[in-house]
Amino acid sequence: MIEAQLTIVNQLGLHMRAAGKFAKLAGRFHSRIHLLRDGISVDGKSIVGILTLAAAQGSTFILRADGEDESEAVKAIEELVSSRFGEEQ
Repeated sequence: MIEAQLTIVNQLGLHMRAAGKFAKLAGRFHSRIHLLRDGISVDGKSIVGILTLAAAQGSTFILRADGEDESEAVKAIEELVSSRFGEEQ
């Protein structure tokens, strides 16, 4: 199992489009992926679960991946988040 702390840097936070990109990317991996924030754990492959975190810009959460491709999953998701989900701001 690998954990990483991530901070949402895009202006709109984890809104519908960003959550969709996150879940789609997470779904490409065999590992179980979870997000933890304020005592809540959600499936990182579920758009609805991700949206329940209500993560605005500046929010931090723990990314947890567990499985055969956990390293690759964490790296790819870290890149997605740091790139602001491909948004301009």
